[in-house]
Amino acid sequence: MDPTASSPSFRVPDPAEEIAKIGDLAAESGIRRVSMLAWRDLDDPEAGGSEVHASTVASVWGQAGIEVTMRTSYAAGHPQVSWRDGYRVIRKAGRYMVFPRAAFSELMGWHGSRDGLVEIWNGMPFFSPVWGKGPRIVWLHHVHAEMWQMTLPPRLATMGSTLESRIAPRFYRRTPIVTLSESSKRELVDELGFKPNRVTVVPPGVDPRFAPGGAKSATPLVVAAGRLVPVKRFEELIEVLIRVKEQHPGLGAVIVGEGYRRDDLEAQLRETGADRWIRLAGHVSDEELLGLYRSAWVVASAAAREGWGMTITEAGASGTPAVATRIAGHTDAIVHEHSGLLVDRREDFVLALDRVLRDTELRERLSRGAIEHASRFTWAATARGTLEVLAADAVRRRGRP
Repeated sequence: MDPTASSPSFRVPDPAEEIAKIGDLAAESGIRRVSMLAWRDLDDPEAGGSEVHASTVASVWGQAGIEVTMRTSYAAGHPQVSWRDGYRVIRKAGRYMVFPRAAFSELMGWHGSRDGLVEIWNGMPFFSPVWGKGPRIVWLHHVHAEMWQMTLPPRLATMGSTLESRIAPRFYRRTPIVTLSESSKRELVDELGFKPNRVTVVPPGVDPRFAPGGAKSATPLVVAAGRLVPVKRFEELIEVLIRVKEQHPGLGAVIVGEGYRRDDLEAQLRETGADRWIRLAGHVSDEELLGLYRSAWVVASAAAREGWGMTITEAGASGTPAVATRIAGHTDAIVHEHSGLLVDRREDFVLALDRVLRDTELRERLSRGAIEHASRFTWAATARGTLEVLAADAVRRRGRP
């Protein structure tokens, strides 16, 4: 049975209507000026989905008349203070000093007053409940768990993991948390001990530029996108693709993104001979990325941790289904057997990719499902949903004696 036939009816939100509602909600709740605290800026060389998410929401809020200031770490080659898409960016201090410095500057009010605070807890928290006054929320996309061991020496990894799982959550028990997916919410509840009523799910949007068009590659093409860092497990994906190549001699693959693991991945490709048909494309323009999504037969992700998997819904909106690991985030970004396939082990990954590449009818059905699923998500709806949580905290605080 075709899953599209039994899909529930829905209405895609109109972005203009959503922005108008955001402006009304901000006015009703008294939120005119918002500070965002972020570890990295969108201009940082290692920026990823978290930075795209924060920047886009800040831009939509700016369109709705909210004055947004994003406080983040220094980005080489960029001024300390600038404006981007309707909001202000202040880049001061290094990767680690940004946490105490941003907290102190907000506490002292050096960059003006605010009606709301958004803390982006990306591994290391800013501990806003300790020093922050007034309405506030926290974006917590996912639990980092084994990511600490993937990126830091053992002692520092243990410290980071302990901070995330045992120490920091105690300070945030009364703070509204916003996460991206129902599966990530379950992790925050089960692994960090947050109460379910304190965690709100607001999925990320998909930019309208991601839409079907053009022609598919004449030969099988797999595309993957993301930062070249351990948690994305591109080395595992390469091993999977090498296995799939045995069944599909014409297979080609493109991996989009930059990161400090690039040298290791290039060495892996050379050693296996896969550099002849797997290309590390590095950073590409928006137009190039859209072209790759549209021409791919399938997108793939072997990531170990995700809050959502924005590249999956971007590709889905472009008409391309996905095969990805069955992890929190992916289980919401993909509707299994409708917009893509979820896998648990390497062998399952190989079989799933082989199945999609081999079966034209399946690929077309999953493509239709991917377009339908991705069409549910807009950035205006994401910005409004997030503001609703912040506004609710503002109203609650006004109700206190």
